[in-house]
Amino acid sequence: MAGHSQFKNIMHKKGKQDAIRSKLFSKLAREITVAAKMGLPDINMNARLRAAVIEARAENMPKDNIERAIKKASGADGENYESVRYEGYAPGGVALIVEALTDNRNRTAGEVRSYFTKAGGALAETGAVSFMFDRIGLIVFDKKVASDDAMLEAAIEAGADDVVSSPESHEIITSLTSLVDVQKALEAKFGEPQKAALIWRPQNTVAVDDETGEKILKLVGALEDNDDVQNVTANFELSDSLVAKMQA
Repeated sequence: MAGHSQFKNIMHKKGKQDAIRSKLFSKLAREITVAAKMGLPDINMNARLRAAVIEARAENMPKDNIERAIKKASGADGENYESVRYEGYAPGGVALIVEALTDNRNRTAGEVRSYFTKAGGALAETGAVSFMFDRIGLIVFDKKVASDDAMLEAAIEAGADDVVSSPESHEIITSLTSLVDVQKALEAKFGEPQKAALIWRPQNTVAVDDETGEKILKLVGALEDNDDVQNVTANFELSDSLVAKMQA
């Protein structure tokens, strides 16, 4: 998770902020629409929709945009998206999981495959790398809502598995099945979190040199720039020198 957050933050700092935000809002809206279409259009009755709306709010997505995305799910002319997962290897043998929402599976598969090929990696069959990751629940609160001890105590009492506190946030780890219950319990004490979602967490991470790290970041950036791709998760750790270089 640390590695994922690390390169995610770096990628967000690189491009033009307005363009990044516009693309992010489009992806958040797509997830909201899909979640609303798969279940009830009520955030209190639809866990996936609630998670999507929480993430949208955390990114300061306008309320009108959120409501429009929910209403779009009930429209007769709304697009039909399907969830697709791609797995592959980046340079250095690093494993990647790419999650997408697409209205054209062939188009998205071709584009994702081309990104891997150009980066010197390879797309693999579904299941080829996911066994190296755990599917878990993640709830993120701003650091200011509670002390480390208070958050740990509340999270464990709510049924969480672990808490990782950093200078910026509290990351609460749950099992696949307990995410919603833990989220509700912590919301009652600390308010709405910044994020509440199911994620892939690498069981182990791979250290890469600067040259390989730059190639992987370029691949991740290309994937995240694709309109259909929602999430990219990898099992690598950047070197301190490359982190410093990218943040300069």
